[in-house]
Amino acid sequence: MDDEARRDHRTVGDVDLTTWRTRAGRASASAWVRLGDRFGALPLLLVTLLIGIAIAAVCTWVASEVYDAVREADDVAVLDRPVLDFAMSLRTPGLDTVVTWWTNVAGTVGMPIVAVGFLVGFTIQRRAWTPLVLLVAASAGSLLMTVAGKDLIGRARPPLADAVPPYEHSPSFPSGHTLNATVIVGTIVYLLLLRQSRRVSRVWTVVLGSVFVVSVGLSRVFLGHHWLTDVLAAWALGLAWLALVITAHRLYLTALRRDGASDIHRPS
Repeated sequence: MDDEARRDHRTVGDVDLTTWRTRAGRASASAWVRLGDRFGALPLLLVTLLIGIAIAAVCTWVASEVYDAVREADDVAVLDRPVLDFAMSLRTPGLDTVVTWWTNVAGTVGMPIVAVGFLVGFTIQRRAWTPLVLLVAASAGSLLMTVAGKDLIGRARPPLADAVPPYEHSPSFPSGHTLNATVIVGTIVYLLLLRQSRRVSRVWTVVLGSVFVVSVGLSRVFLGHHWLTDVLAAWALGLAWLALVITAHRLYLTALRRDGASDIHRPS
C-alpha cells in the first residue's frame, strides 16, 4: 500500500468506510476501484467531487421549485412571521451583541479563517492532499448552492425594522451563513472523526459541531436577517451536499485500498 493510503484513515470507530452494505453501493465501489486502478485514486476523487457539485446545483434548483410551491400554498412559510416575532421578544442590547458576534464567526470572514486554520492543521499532521481537496470542494459547492439559490428565488429578507444592525441586503433564501457552516464544519467534523480512536472524543466532536451549526442557523433568525424557512432549507441543502462529499471520499478510500477490493462485496 502506498504512502497516501497509509495516511488516509478509512474507519470511523468500528465502521469501515470501504465496506458497502447495499448492492448499489457495492456495484459503484467496484466500478470506482477499476477506474482508480486505471486513472489513479486522487484524480478520480476530483472528478467525483465535480460531478457532486453538478448534482448539488440540481438539488438547489429542485429546492427552489419546492420552495416556490410551498410559498404559493402558504404552508411551511406560515411559521416565519410568528417565529420572528418570538425572537424579537427575546432581544436585549447585550444579547444582540453576543449573537451578532457569534453569527459573524460563520460569516464571509470568520468561516474562511476557521476552514484555513483546520486545513493547515490537517495538512501538516497528515501530510496528504485529501483534506485540502475535500474542504475546498465542499466550500466551493456550498458557495455555488448559496449563490444559485439566492438568484433562483430572490426572496426578500425580513423588514429592516425587524432586524438587528448591521443590515444585510442580498436575497434571503437560503441562509448562506447556515449553509456554509453546515458544510464546512460538517466536513471538519468528518475529518476529525477519521483520526479519533476514542468514542468519547467522537461523540464530543459531533455534539460540538452540531451545536455550532444549529446555533448559527438560529442566530440568523434571532437577528432578523433570515426567515426560518431560509435556515431550514440551508440545513437540508448543506446536509445533502455534505453526504455527497463524504460518499465521494468513501469511494476514493475504496479505490485507494487496492489490496482490499474483495471486501467491497462483503457487507459486515
